[in-house]
Amino acid sequence: MGKQLELYEKYFVKNNFERLGLFKLLRDEFDIRSALYLGSFLHITPAFVFPKTVFVDSDRRVQKFYADPEIRKMVKSKKQYKSEADFIGIQQNYEKTNLLDEDSFDLLISQYAGFVSQAGKRYLKNNGILIVNNSHGDASMAFLDQDYQLVGVINHSNGNWRYSSKNLGDYFVPKKPPHPSVEQIKSVMRGVVYTKSAGIYVFKLSKD
Repeated sequence: MGKQLELYEKYFVKNNFERLGLFKLLRDEFDIRSALYLGSFLHITPAFVFPKTVFVDSDRRVQKFYADPEIRKMVKSKKQYKSEADFIGIQQNYEKTNLLDEDSFDLLISQYAGFVSQAGKRYLKNNGILIVNNSHGDASMAFLDQDYQLVGVINHSNGNWRYSSKNLGDYFVPKKPPHPSVEQIKSVMRGVVYTKSAGIYVFKLSKD
């Protein structure tokens, strides 16, 4: 096994963090064909599910990892679509990148990487989907953004990913009102504590 495959095994396979089931659920629920993953590190799993994927991260290993022949061979063997895999890794601070076309992705992925919902918004298509957790307060940021509408939540247990669009008004109710402002969330970069929370929040972007 080559060095780049070893990195994927180390960080994602052995840690049970591939999340293949999550991306399959999103594909099936929202007919997603293209995804942008800002702050992706080496998490290439979405390329198994979505025909077009772009990964952006400032880690020095990114460029070499995503271009590696063994990684490309792995994606080819694991991909769940008929077309050729179209993916690229960009080694850059995602807040400063200017290499992407606006309005060009069905899905924006935000996981443990700061305020992706804001930096990546312009690259999402109208009615595109954002998935976000609240580790750095990005779910709270999306909730306060009038361009995003909460349409569902996703939770994981016993190896299964489950999507629900029920009782969404129960979420984003702070345990200690009032809800922090955008400026307050930015200053602490920490998720708000809510009376009810989900593993992943699903928002739809409206550019109308």
